[in-house]
Amino acid sequence: MRPLPLPDPGRPPLTGPWRLMIRQGRRQVGVLAGATAVAVVGNVAAALLPWQLGRVVDDGLDDGLSAALWLGCLGVFALGMVQVVANVWGHRLEVENWLRAAFASSQQVGHHVTRTGDAVTAELPTGEVVATVASDALRMGEVYAILPRLVGGIAAYLVLGAVLLSTSVPLGLLVLLGLPVVVAVLSLLVRPLQRRQAEQREAAGRLTTLGADTVSGLRILRGIGGEEVFSDRYRAQSQRVRAAGVRVSQTQSLLDALQTLLPGLFLAVVVWAGARLAISGDITPGQLVAFYGFAAFLTQPLWTASEAIRVVTRAVVGARRIIRVLSVREAGSDDPATPGPSPAPGEPLVDEGSGLVVRPGRITALVSADPDETARIGLRLGRLGPARHGGADDEDDASTGDDGRRGAPRRADGTEGTIPAPRAAADDPGLSRVRWGRTLLAELGLAEVRHRVVVAESTPHLFTGLLADELDVRGGADRDALLEALRVADAGDVLDSVPGGLDGEVEEKGRSLSGGQRQRVALARALLTGAEVLVLIEPTSAVDAHTEARIARRLADARRGETTVVVTASPLVLDVVDEVALVADGRVVATGTHRDLVTARDATGAAYRAVVSRAEADAADVDAAEAHAPDAPGTDPATTDEEDRREAARR
Repeated sequence: MRPLPLPDPGRPPLTGPWRLMIRQGRRQVGVLAGATAVAVVGNVAAALLPWQLGRVVDDGLDDGLSAALWLGCLGVFALGMVQVVANVWGHRLEVENWLRAAFASSQQVGHHVTRTGDAVTAELPTGEVVATVASDALRMGEVYAILPRLVGGIAAYLVLGAVLLSTSVPLGLLVLLGLPVVVAVLSLLVRPLQRRQAEQREAAGRLTTLGADTVSGLRILRGIGGEEVFSDRYRAQSQRVRAAGVRVSQTQSLLDALQTLLPGLFLAVVVWAGARLAISGDITPGQLVAFYGFAAFLTQPLWTASEAIRVVTRAVVGARRIIRVLSVREAGSDDPATPGPSPAPGEPLVDEGSGLVVRPGRITALVSADPDETARIGLRLGRLGPARHGGADDEDDASTGDDGRRGAPRRADGTEGTIPAPRAAADDPGLSRVRWGRTLLAELGLAEVRHRVVVAESTPHLFTGLLADELDVRGGADRDALLEALRVADAGDVLDSVPGGLDGEVEEKGRSLSGGQRQRVALARALLTGAEVLVLIEPTSAVDAHTEARIARRLADARRGETTVVVTASPLVLDVVDEVALVADGRVVATGTHRDLVTARDATGAAYRAVVSRAEADAADVDAAEAHAPDAPGTDPATTDEEDRREAARR
């Protein structure tokens, strides 16, 4: 048994595919050298087998059944056994080489993606990353599996060259010079094959992304009758993949045909030339047999060489894709070499770009007619770039929850907000203007910021695993604490939805839970972090008014005396917070309690009432739609669940 995958795949160079492959070869040089040595021994033994057989033929013709003949047969048997043993061990080592390289590449991509945060999904489609692990990493491994065989074939070729030239210079030159010509002809197909494989790989990655997005949003598609549209898109993209695959197969089939044709022609020429030399008496019958065996054997390294061309071509394409993923900047890569002094507990958090001051020990709410504005401020407080709300990957998180409320934040005009794709901290000038005490957030290490400031976004992401592990992401919480967090988030029904309760398994992306349940689990998870500063972005957007009121009261009690920021326009939440900050055009224009702002008789009060009254109207509209919701268009009432009907009613 081999300990695979390795504990640490290391950090590869990103300057080019060849540097990447060379570096991986150095990391497994021991296994690679062992496989190469075994391959050299096995190939040389196979190459000398025709030479020994030729000697047996000549000895038998000259001396009959003699000791020389028996010794020659014993030599043939010994070379054959060496070849058998070498092939057995060579195969084991080749497989280990393949697995080591493939697993290392997969680990490098997996580990890197976990360190990039949202940046990887902003720069690359999800399907591209999946295809990199599922396909490109395996292609990388094939290089190290075939390399020992290629080196062994070259060694056998050189040994045969010496034997052939010592026997017959013309025939030896024919064999030694003809083989490189055949390989050169085959190599002419490398560039078009590589180009077409790259096109197919690109199309396949898009198809994977489209398929994943379609499956993730299937519930919403059924509610709005959009299945056929996405089905047509998937069908069209699959046809592009098929066409690209046909083009690759055309080039590959030509290469495969030449792999059979050219060695066959080469073998026929060698046999014809050898037969003429044997007839003229320049070589013995045994040497003719040996030359035929040599030519037949050389088709094996010839095939290995052409196969290596194909493997390396695919590996170069895959390595470029791997480098593309590994080139995504990691979160925290902009950390200063010497971090600034850590802010003391109780220091205010100030966003100088908006003028927001988050006072310690208070619950502060951010309100705006454009929820994107306040969400961006909330993300900046946690040293995060802008993030998406909704999108195909978010599945029902962009839809209504189990309680039929709005799924995405709404502007004052009623349109759903969409925050731009995330950017790194260094790319967002606002991030450099957030100050904690006397220290800028950008001057602190990202690890410290993530430990002390937790941002819970409006689109919760759940992972496969036990519900207890899903909640207690930092470890150390007992079952009473887990149950209390679920109570505060009003998520007790989740224990009934997950077989086994806290010890039950949560499905991938929490698909066994409704959108509202996922949101409440995410809220409980955020509370359990015990963060010094907790930023909640639209934490109750997927629940009904009654549930929202319970969550608001319990949240206020649970975080009383703790620094908390809530991005919301819900009057039920605003009524229980300590302070409300009204944001317009990216700036805080008024602060105060909810009751003070809603009763103010100036322009600021009017603007605040417009935002809050719009949120109330949204909730009332959805409640009314729930009560009179028809079956969703394009769905079967017998199979459509309650959440689908609510989604259709809201739309």
